[in-house]
Amino acid sequence: MVLLETVGVGQSEVEVADSADSTVVLLSPGMGDGIQAAKAGVLEIGDLFVVNKADRDGTQSLVRELRTMIAMTERAPQDWKPPIVRTVAARNEGIDDLVATLDKHRAHTEADGSWQRRRLERARSEVESLALAFLQQRMHSRRGAVLDELAAAVRDGRLDAFSAADQVIGDIGQS
Repeated sequence: MVLLETVGVGQSEVEVADSADSTVVLLSPGMGDGIQAAKAGVLEIGDLFVVNKADRDGTQSLVRELRTMIAMTERAPQDWKPPIVRTVAARNEGIDDLVATLDKHRAHTEADGSWQRRRLERARSEVESLALAFLQQRMHSRRGAVLDELAAAVRDGRLDAFSAADQVIGDIGQS
């Protein structure tokens, strides 16, 4: 098991979620985390929510807010509904429940096939990224007169950009 922690709430967290089998969104009471999570779109990526420092004031309010936001998210009846787990990490409270919930999520996603689909999509994206990086590297190594000629032809209207790109790809594929 690999745990990856991000700091803050934003687009990078949404991108990191694409790399994970399970996404845990960690919130704390009294910090405005619920509102921040809603603004950043993190509610859509959370497979489960952890309210840490659950011994503090505001825990009930945060849990209620999360339940309301989760309930408003459209899901099919068979879809996983993200649970909310309360922890007090400093006292090792709720950790067993968190691990058990992660295990339930894994079992659910394996049973409905979404675990395999997520992994297939990640593998597809990785292959695509590597292929594009390879093509870009090869293109840049050939950068110069040929690419400049094609760019000038596009600029002057003698060639359209799609045909120029086809020529670049053809040249790369032949080498």
